[in-house]
Amino acid sequence: MCRGLATLPITCLERAKDLKTRLGILLHKPELGHRIGTSNKLQLGSRQRDSSREVLEWRESFDQLLKSKSGVTAFHTFLKTEFSEENLDFWLACEDFKKTRSKTKLASKANRIFEEFVQSEAPREVNIDHETREITRKNLSGATSACFNEAQAKTRTLMEKDSYPRFLKSASYQDMTKQA
Repeated sequence: MCRGLATLPITCLERAKDLKTRLGILLHKPELGHRIGTSNKLQLGSRQRDSSREVLEWRESFDQLLKSKSGVTAFHTFLKTEFSEENLDFWLACEDFKKTRSKTKLASKANRIFEEFVQSEAPREVNIDHETREITRKNLSGATSACFNEAQAKTRTLMEKDSYPRFLKSASYQDMTKQA
């Protein structure tokens, strides 16, 4: 943490994080954007009903949140306020990695993901134990679409047990459910 921020009272930091989250979510709300013509009003109404139902479904399970594109966006915005978005970014990178079919692309993507998220002192290092890190490093020698499975599962569990409950309790998510 930067020294200037460390000297601020914790309540100021919490208020700043909350404000950042709320502003980030507002930027993703289509109804706050440009005016929609009368021909699109019916489509907007059905989209709002769908998105309202979707917002409420996010609290049913972490899987529901991850299945929703807007849910992932809202969760990512929340994680940014907690300075832990690297966990979700890693999980998403692994999901994209699994879709790679080319062997040469698989190896280069695996190395990029490992260097960015997994190796010790990585720029966006995820919080996994040493043993999982070593297993993942060894898996790179014969990169397959499953080489990050264990590290991805540990990161997912961490988000589900730690960040997800805080997201559901956050002011930003509570505001979204009230609007739904």
